[in-house]
Amino acid sequence: MILGDTKFTRRKNRVKKIRTSFEILAVLVMIFLLYTLFFQVKTYHPFTEDQRNSSTKEGFVALSYFGVDRIGDTSTLIGEKQLREHMQALKDNGYTTISHDDIEAYYKEGTPLPKKALYLMFEDGRRDTAIFADNILEDLNYKGVMMTYPEKFDHEDPKFLRPTELLDMQDSSFWELGTNGYRLEYINVYDRYHNFIGEIDPLKYAMMQGTLGRDYNHYLMDFIRDKDRYPVETRDHMKRRIAWDYRELRDIYTDRLGFIPPVHVLMHANTGMFGNNPSVSHENEKWIRSLFPMNFNREGYCYNIRNSSLYDLTRMQPQPYWPVNHLLMRIKYDTDQDITFKTGDERMKEWDLLKGAAQFKQESVIVTSLPASRGMVRLKQKITTPDVKIHVRLEGNSFGDQKLLLRGNQDLTSYISVGISQGRLKVENVSGGTHKELFNERLYVLDGEEPISVEEDMHNVRIKELETLSRYADTTSMANEYASRLAAVKQEKPKTIAEGGSPYEPEQSFHARLDRELDIVLKGEELIVSLDGKEAANLGVPDSGNTEIGLYAGWDPNAWSQRNLADDVYDGVFEKLIISTARGTSDKPLYSTEMTGLDKVKFNINQKWETVLGFFLRNF
Repeated sequence: MILGDTKFTRRKNRVKKIRTSFEILAVLVMIFLLYTLFFQVKTYHPFTEDQRNSSTKEGFVALSYFGVDRIGDTSTLIGEKQLREHMQALKDNGYTTISHDDIEAYYKEGTPLPKKALYLMFEDGRRDTAIFADNILEDLNYKGVMMTYPEKFDHEDPKFLRPTELLDMQDSSFWELGTNGYRLEYINVYDRYHNFIGEIDPLKYAMMQGTLGRDYNHYLMDFIRDKDRYPVETRDHMKRRIAWDYRELRDIYTDRLGFIPPVHVLMHANTGMFGNNPSVSHENEKWIRSLFPMNFNREGYCYNIRNSSLYDLTRMQPQPYWPVNHLLMRIKYDTDQDITFKTGDERMKEWDLLKGAAQFKQESVIVTSLPASRGMVRLKQKITTPDVKIHVRLEGNSFGDQKLLLRGNQDLTSYISVGISQGRLKVENVSGGTHKELFNERLYVLDGEEPISVEEDMHNVRIKELETLSRYADTTSMANEYASRLAAVKQEKPKTIAEGGSPYEPEQSFHARLDRELDIVLKGEELIVSLDGKEAANLGVPDSGNTEIGLYAGWDPNAWSQRNLADDVYDGVFEKLIISTARGTSDKPLYSTEMTGLDKVKFNINQKWETVLGFFLRNF
């Protein structure tokens, strides 16, 4: 009995020791997690001397992201996963981040930079940018620059970082601070029908953005003008107005941070000067040189070399919809540096790259064009029949060409193309460089939308503008005045197309994302194309007997971007591409990019989780 009790006691004590060990381990883990949550664990390590170039011939790449959020489904903020992919690709290509001190030493003292130097900026001082970009910088040992508007410091807006938070970020060693100027406001604004609006702040701009053209300017770029474009202020008043902004910037930063950030971005110059008017340019340059050691004066191109000025630096603003090869393509042709494009997973080996770059990602083939040109891939698998059924979802941007090339010859100089170009469904027969258009129709017509007249669109524009001005009026009397005008405009009856109005052709946005399903049946001399499940075209086509299949992404020379004047690269995104035979009854695909098995289950679960998470982040 005593012996039995001894064994039981030993076993019980052993269990206690094991349980206690696990409890201690759990406590230590919790302490570590809490420590990492509230205290900086990692430290940024700058580049070493042996990473420098041997001369100052090589400059640096400057990138400036608008901001970062969890999902990245807005027109300005890049998603966390997409940003990580961008940064990892730069890391893999040998890019090393530098600080403003490194840039100053490069220009002022002739100190060489690393072989592939990167200056990485994030604009607007957003809190979500800090949250979602911080881990990426730490993981890759990258340093970022948080740009801010000091005008936001006194607003209780949770979207923007407070001065104490900015100082904590700087102390972490992974961030330094810069400024976009005192505030973001627009002057001399006209809508797309050249009606004068005047001055608007970012809230008004966001609400009426769909009514505007490209005719507006930033607060510091010009004289304030009337509807006939004559200045409404004297030169002295303009000088006092601009000086007030710079003095406020200086005083707020000095008071709240204890210093003025050394890096300034002039919003939005690109004029060859420091404004759209020589007198305005002179005032901006005078203040910028007195307050800051360096200034980014241009946007579009990313590469800065030593023969440029410290006050005329240029930066590139990657957009949220850019696949990773879009970024790499732009950098490669701006810098002429060696770049290795990302091909994605092993399935990319199923395609021959003919032009540009291509990546296989999840269930999509992403084809990236060369600058001001095209990108093309050809399926390696031999499709033995010219008669095929194809299903695909097109998800590239609406302003550009993304096409499927069917019945192609070996080098894809002859084919039948089916795709979407600048908001139109198009079908062409191409033979040895000769293009014959077989079908061309606007998507909104195929969708069955009722077209409106120019007069009706002008009416809608005016309503949106008055709604905005009424909502954000400075005084109650002004709000009432705009509301009265709005009620009167709503009573107007603009001329419709049926009444003789001119048809309104909406301008395609370079940044609008496409999401369309195409189903194609090509059999003999008949081609049937369905758009989003609805038959759109039934055509007669030549039967060449060729069987090659390709994907095409093309930049359009008419594309123009207010945000990025130099962006001449386009990406075609071909998701869930399924190729089947159009003869017989077999449903087994000849080729498919869809995932299968456990990979498909994991992918679907992740997609649903992202959808649910995105809903809660947007609405709560």
